[in-house]
Amino acid sequence: MTAMLRWLTAGESHGPSLISLLDGVPAGIELTSDDLKDALARRRLGHGRGSRQKFEQDVLTVHGGLRHGRTLGSPLAIEVANSEWPKWEKVMSADPVPREDLLIDAGTGDEREIARNRPLSRPRPGHADLSGMLKYGFDEARPILERASARETAARVVAGRVAAALLEQAAGIRLVSHTLQVGAVRVPDDAELPTPEDLAALDEDPLRCFHQDTSAAMVAEVDGAKADGDTLGGVVEVLAYGSPVGLGSHIQWDRRLDGRLAQAIMSIQAMKGVEIGDGFATAGRRGSQAHDEILAAGADGEGTFPRVSNRAGGLEGGITNGQVIRVRGALKPISTVPRALRTVDVSTGEQTTANHQRSDTCAVAPAAVIAEAVVALTLADALLEKTGGDSVAEIRAHLEGTDALQSALTDRRPDTAP
Repeated sequence: MTAMLRWLTAGESHGPSLISLLDGVPAGIELTSDDLKDALARRRLGHGRGSRQKFEQDVLTVHGGLRHGRTLGSPLAIEVANSEWPKWEKVMSADPVPREDLLIDAGTGDEREIARNRPLSRPRPGHADLSGMLKYGFDEARPILERASARETAARVVAGRVAAALLEQAAGIRLVSHTLQVGAVRVPDDAELPTPEDLAALDEDPLRCFHQDTSAAMVAEVDGAKADGDTLGGVVEVLAYGSPVGLGSHIQWDRRLDGRLAQAIMSIQAMKGVEIGDGFATAGRRGSQAHDEILAAGADGEGTFPRVSNRAGGLEGGITNGQVIRVRGALKPISTVPRALRTVDVSTGEQTTANHQRSDTCAVAPAAVIAEAVVALTLADALLEKTGGDSVAEIRAHLEGTDALQSALTDRRPDTAP
């Protein structure tokens, strides 16, 4: 299936910059550089982040597709430059450099500065290091980890901010993300779900958790793992409010929106599982307790027929049903473990311990923000597939027409049905 909204990223973790390119963005989306910078800042939040978040800054430049705060309908090109690039110019140079330049420090005389030039021949279990080296024919991990790094997600977060603006301004769809679990600590199943109005509170919470008591326990869990020289994963959830009925389709496998959302979540570095709605919990229920019963609309009812629950997470048959879309992703513990795991030095064949790169103890909170971005991109693509349109105004007009057609069925009452 050809995407209506296409997005690509380019760049390496310690390269000069990351590039985010979006094609198919409609005209008329209200958006500023500050909106994009705010999204990048949210990605840096979270208890358990490493030192890199403190000294490495994102420097954002929009190179095309935006003029005076509105999208033009042309491709949108966004650069996220790396403020630490001067320290990496030789190591990550696009052109060949003299060998002696890789045997000296990067300007400070610090042993850590010299170490960045050395080949990384001890691949980390759980990372792309070894499989990437074998696939692409490299004898060290630097060419692999630079692109496999989650630093790439900064480019996806700015792209997702564009998509979120389109969703809200054209269709009234608003997203919010939060943390459900860190390590063994999980939010109670009956806890209240956040709404987009709770964004500020979530940004202020150290682990993007909407349940205060659980948040405190999560912080303690992260602190314990850090003290032990270990890392933690967890579960995040993205909620999309205000989705119309009819995004996605059942008619072909690659048009099913639940499948597309699953791919988007699983494309995030370190994600190992995905759920739509109640997901795996539903597999343990009997059918009578697994589905969302449909009720007749009252005399003053509006829109679609109401449901008694939302176990399906807003999707049935790969199609949105008008309820809140709920998508979860399970993030494994970060593979750069301070208490290094066993591996092999590929330069000698000897048993040793893995390379240690500067990393986080826990990256679950930023993973929620990243998941929100890729869900926004996927929903925006599905919206454009549904409505077409070259501008925000045209998309709105098409949605109004769709609502009028659907109301012929949803507005029926027992005394008016044929």
